Parts: sequence; C-alpha cells; structure tokens
Amino acid sequence: MQIKSRLFFALFFCSIFFTTSGFTVVGHRGDPIKYPEETIQADDSAFNSGADYVELDLQLSKDGMLVIAHDDNLERVTHTNVIVSQNNFDTLKQLKYDNGEHVMSLNELFEHYKNRPNTKFILETKIDHGLNPSYELEDKIAAVVKEYHMQKRIMIHSFSAASLFHFRKIMPDAYLIFIVGSLKRINFSILPQVNAVNAASDIVQEHPFLIHWLHKLHKQLFVWTEMDESPSLWQWLINRNVDGVVTNFPATGFKYKLAKSGTKKYAINRSGIYFGKTKTATMMNPYVRIKEKKYVKPNQRVNVTYGVRVDDRLYYQIAEKTFISAEFVNLDLRQNDIAPYQDKKIIAKPHTKVAIYRYPDNQAKAKKVLPANQLFKIQNFNGTPKNMWLYTKAGWVKAKDILFYGFFKQSDFKQYNKLPRVSQYSNLVLLPFTPEKLVYTPTYLESQKQMKQLFIKKAAQLGNVIKLRH
Repeated sequence: MQIKSRLFFALFFCSIFFTTSGFTVVGHRGDPIKYPEETIQADDSAFNSGADYVELDLQLSKDGMLVIAHDDNLERVTHTNVIVSQNNFDTLKQLKYDNGEHVMSLNELFEHYKNRPNTKFILETKIDHGLNPSYELEDKIAAVVKEYHMQKRIMIHSFSAASLFHFRKIMPDAYLIFIVGSLKRINFSILPQVNAVNAASDIVQEHPFLIHWLHKLHKQLFVWTEMDESPSLWQWLINRNVDGVVTNFPATGFKYKLAKSGTKKYAINRSGIYFGKTKTATMMNPYVRIKEKKYVKPNQRVNVTYGVRVDDRLYYQIAEKTFISAEFVNLDLRQNDIAPYQDKKIIAKPHTKVAIYRYPDNQAKAKKVLPANQLFKIQNFNGTPKNMWLYTKAGWVKAKDILFYGFFKQSDFKQYNKLPRVSQYSNLVLLPFTPEKLVYTPTYLESQKQMKQLFIKKAAQLGNVIKLRH
C-alpha cells in the first residue's frame, strides 16, 4: 500500500512537471512597461505579446473582497493616498489608474477572462503570517478559483511558506511556487509542499547548480528579476535549463522563448496602423528583403497575420507574400493617442544624454545620442501610450527621454486635454526659444564647485608668484 501511495505521488508530480514544461513566460503584473500594471489593458498586452501567464497580487479589502493590487497604499498607481486593508471595496473601486480603469477584484478579473481559456494567471498572496495569523485570504482565493472553475488556469506563488502550506491543504492539486530572495530559504521542509521555486536571478547566476538540483527533485525553477532587458542576462537565462521567467518585458521573454525553441514564425492576427509621414515599401520575403513596388501609406490600416524573426529583427506579414518591418506598424497606438504630438518637434532634455535606437526596442540601442540644442521633426510613432517611441532622422528615441517642442498656444492643448492620463506626457516645452542660443545656467552646487576650482587655481598662481619673489 505504501509503495502504491509513493508511486501515485511520483506520477502526480511528474505529470504536473511535464504539463507545465518548456520555457514559460510570465508577465509580471501584466505588461507594466506598456500599460498601467494589473489592469485589463496590461494583462491583454502581456497575452498579446506572448506571455503564457500573467502574475497578479492579491490583498483583502476591509470588507473581505479580494483586491488585485501590489501595494497596500494605492497612491503610486492611482495618485490617491488610500490603504487597501482600511477601505471597503466600493470605495477602492472608485479609484482609477492612468488609463481610466478602476481598481479590480479577482472576481471581476475571472468574469472578464472566463471565456478565454488560453489566458492563465499566477496569483501572489501578499501576506505575512507572522503578523496576520488568519488564512481568510487563502480561503477566499480558493473559493473564487473554484467558483469560476479556474483550477487548471492558475498557479499560486508566495514569499509566505505558511500561505503555501495552507493552500496544499485546501487545494491539494494546486500548482504552488515558493518565491525566494535567498538560497537559505530553500529547505526540505518547504520543498515537498511546492511544485516549483521562483528565485531571484542573482541567486541562480551565483549558484547555477540550483537548476539541476531542483530538477532532480522534480521541481521546476522560475527566475524573477528587475528585468531591464539586458541582453547578457537574457542570453544567460535562455541558455540554462530554467523553466520560466517572471518579467516586466513579456515581449522580450517571448522573443527568447522563440529563440530557444527555434521558432521563427508565429501567429499574431491583429490590426495595426502606419503613422509614418511618407510611404514605405513592402517586401515579398523577409529573408531576402528586396523591396517591392508596393507601399504602405501614412495612416493606412493593415491586418498583421504573422510575425517573423530574422537576424533578431521582427517583420510582419500583412498580406500573401507581403511583409513589412515591424517598426512601421503600430498594434497598440491609435490616432487619438498621437494626435497632440504628431505635428510637434522634439529636443533633448538639457544636460541629458538621450539614447538613440535602431528600432523601437530596448535592446536596439545605437552607439550615439541625440545632439543637444537641436530640434528634430517627429516622423513616426511606435509603442504604447505609456511607453511611446518617436522616430526622427537621427533614429528612434523614447518619448519620456525628450522634450516635446511646440505647445505654445491654447489650441495646442485641445487634443492633449482629451487624452487619458496615461497618454499625457508632461515633458513639454511651453515657451518658444532658439535652441542654438541657449545659455546654460549652472545650479547652485555646480556654481560652488566652479568657485572652489577657481580658488584652487588662484591659490596655485599666488604660490608661484611667492616662489618667484624668493
């Protein structure tokens, strides 16, 4: 009987391992670089970018509702100083993110996605059972998961071992992941209760044996990090046998997943628009890239059926035997998003090195910066309202890194004021000037430094005069 029991559990955990095997891309709080975190818009963007799962944080409101929020204080994301645990959900629901969406409950999330079976979630319990002995949070998560029949579409992870222990009792078949920021936290009291470990990237880099060790125990290893799209880190991770990455950049994670599997072409099936000022030629084959006498014209809408990666560059198929570089097609921006900016110019922020990119991609940085005190016309747009990219004759730049030049009249703000908060860039030049005649005014600290250097120089000169006199 004992042998049968052991065999059952061995088969059970192996089945979990193989059904979740492969390189799993998890969008950390959705797609937070492109859209406000933990909103439907951010979640949809993550799934559209290739994420297998979206990770979300759960807390309890004062009246016991499961609230999707990372911070207990919602000021960072809603600009309102409100504590989740001290307010009823009716109050919290009045608060809005920059894109206009309201603070959401787990029930509302599941209701929204219940008929989209390919959307899956990792739920994090934001709780410290050393301070809060109640398991109300875990019990309510289990109840809502069962109510919406989401058992096969969720995984649960937590820094709290006690939280995961409780889930193993109330949801025996749940896929549980233990989050660790230190190797010391991984021990044989917790491992039998969980299916995987989610470790900080620096731990895995410092102790790469952890990958093989956990796999021998039939446990998976996910990696989390403050992902900045560092190519070296991504290359290191993808060449190790880690099982997945929790990242702020799901599109980049998906790109490396494709590289790992050797996949070059994948389905997209989304509509897009070209915002360039002049027509651009298409090509019959992205591998050969000979331009055709076919063009995509400004503001033309296209249907993107497939994406194809060639030489680390992305191309979109927009018709049979018709391809175009992905930099020319916007899948997330619409005319209203760019209307206030499209006839404006840009200039580098004072005393700032504004990086230029070959493509609207954090990894495509060129070895040059935007020249200072020089105006550039905006020729194209890409990205999202929150993370917009601008094309000039110098190359692609991030909208947050520059100043928009030309908002000098009240009429310039008509369209701007209609934008949702997420699209309203505040880095605007409000008064006209001649960039070539800019006079730099040093700060107080810089003035003090200059005075000190002048004093040292004068003292040295005085010392030389005294020596000559002697």
